[in-house]
Amino acid sequence: MKASFSPVPVNAKRPTWSVMIPVYNSAVFLRKTLECVLAQDPGPDHMQIEVVDDASDIDPTAIVNGIGKGRVSIFRQASNQGQIGNLSTCIERAQGEIVHLLHGDDFVLPGFYSALEKGFRNEKIGAAFCRWMIVDVNDKPLTVSECEQSKRGPLRDALERLASEQRIVTPSIAVRRRVWEQLGGFNPRLRCAEDWEMWVRIAAHHAIWYEPNVLAAYRRHDASTTARNTRNAEELRYSKMAIDMFAPLLPAATARQIVRRARRAYASTAVTQAAHFWRDNDLAGAWANVVMAARLDPSIRTLKSAVRALMNKADAK
Repeated sequence: MKASFSPVPVNAKRPTWSVMIPVYNSAVFLRKTLECVLAQDPGPDHMQIEVVDDASDIDPTAIVNGIGKGRVSIFRQASNQGQIGNLSTCIERAQGEIVHLLHGDDFVLPGFYSALEKGFRNEKIGAAFCRWMIVDVNDKPLTVSECEQSKRGPLRDALERLASEQRIVTPSIAVRRRVWEQLGGFNPRLRCAEDWEMWVRIAAHHAIWYEPNVLAAYRRHDASTTARNTRNAEELRYSKMAIDMFAPLLPAATARQIVRRARRAYASTAVTQAAHFWRDNDLAGAWANVVMAARLDPSIRTLKSAVRALMNKADAK
């Protein structure tokens, strides 16, 4: 059952932003995350900054206090709540008009908050996101996301575009708190792709703002949720579940086409991953991804693509 969130009391003094930083055993990256936020800090009247630790093995309080010097608060869970449970705590504790969930291993670039805040001046905007990049453990850029449109402003065809493929990573997006109150939180049935389903759910009810500058970074490392669930194709299994969940929200006239496009996109991802594991002589990883490709898109097209990918290794011998 999706979490529900209580409105902030009407008479409460509220900042514009709540930067909520969920953390679990990622203290090695937390310094970078906090420094990037503090470099853009407009002050406590305008921005709440809080770390929410999900009962990490090592208490990150010393790091938070050392870097934040009293400016950053910390809340520690009494017991591990899991990723979605900790995110729900972040949202519930957020006091600001706009909530930014910034995982403790990701970071933002200069200008992130001022750029997205411009989008929220339009009351019809429920969420705003920017172009983003993927970095490694040393902050080296690996890839940069596709530019959705050249000019900042409401994203054209937002629902169709966001439902066709995951185009947003969590550090790149901010959401009005009242939207969380209206729509509820991440679906706990999804251990992966919970963010994708959430962004589509928001787009089905609200306009989405887009900032074309690269202002956020998602960190890829071996301990990340994505990395842990690639070999066994669990990430893609949850992507399939997410598609099934948000399909009823799509326009009746185009829903079938959008769903087919999304399934084919992730079947292609599965084939690519299968080829990677096959080249590394990881038969189990390759087979899991081939099977998932067939479940996502049981077509001759996908079958042929999988066979070609696996044949490439044989040809290279």
